[in-house]
Amino acid sequence: MIRDIRTFNDLMQVCLQKQKTIYEVFEQREASLQEISVEEVRVRVKKSLDAMKDAIKKGLVSNEKSISNQCGDDCMRLKERFQNSGAIFGKSFEKISTYALATIEENLRMGKIVACPTAGSCGIVPSILVGISEEYNFDEETQINALITAGAIATIISYKMALAGAVAGCQAECGVACAMSAGILTQMFGGNIEQILNAVALSLKNIMGLTCDPVAGLVEIPCVKRNPFLAVNAVTAYELAISDVKSKIPVDEVVDAMVQTGELMSPLLKESSQAGLAKTKTALEIEENLKNSIRR
Repeated sequence: MIRDIRTFNDLMQVCLQKQKTIYEVFEQREASLQEISVEEVRVRVKKSLDAMKDAIKKGLVSNEKSISNQCGDDCMRLKERFQNSGAIFGKSFEKISTYALATIEENLRMGKIVACPTAGSCGIVPSILVGISEEYNFDEETQINALITAGAIATIISYKMALAGAVAGCQAECGVACAMSAGILTQMFGGNIEQILNAVALSLKNIMGLTCDPVAGLVEIPCVKRNPFLAVNAVTAYELAISDVKSKIPVDEVVDAMVQTGELMSPLLKESSQAGLAKTKTALEIEENLKNSIRR
């Protein structure tokens, strides 16, 4: 029975002792905790994977605006641009960026998405997992394995820090999704446990301190565009880690630093919309226009 895994060091030790991958350890652990079979765990993960793919599919063909009328058509703009002139970084970049926007915009339309780990960061993991799997022909079993690994990463971080912008800023939402995605990539391309955890550490270090300052209190500006940006950040973390570039600060200590950073962050910058981008001149105009439209 595998139950007591609370840190990344615990995870590494169990993986090494049992000569198992992260997903093998965690699917067994989840089966034990839920009192179900490993097969049932994988069936549930597949449902999430299918929901991610469906959200991307729907998001790619819609330019319906959100209720606020502020967001919803950026994915279509990007698609049209790539059709006329390809991205500098190639087809993989095109899929990652458009799939991230497609998913988060589908969320704005109240469509069905997978909160991974949250709704405001829902485009990052699917864009990496689905987009790269399509480009490199990773089969469904590999995708399920990678998604279980991503879940393990988020679970361990959540033991120390609530995955919510209101608690620790956007580093706890888009930041954690980025770490999950870096782990996904490193595993799918054959990285070992040490490389996967280095990818997690490297990705988190780069976005530490990211605030949550949504305009007008909506999960739209700047949330939507952060999804494709941090999906690309995950790719950079993977490229470094798979090349054996190591984080000088161990991943558990990086998470500790994130917790401390979240505690020191002003409450005004933690989803309250009382500072940062939310109080810029343009943001205040947007907020006032929305209020006026509601009064009508």
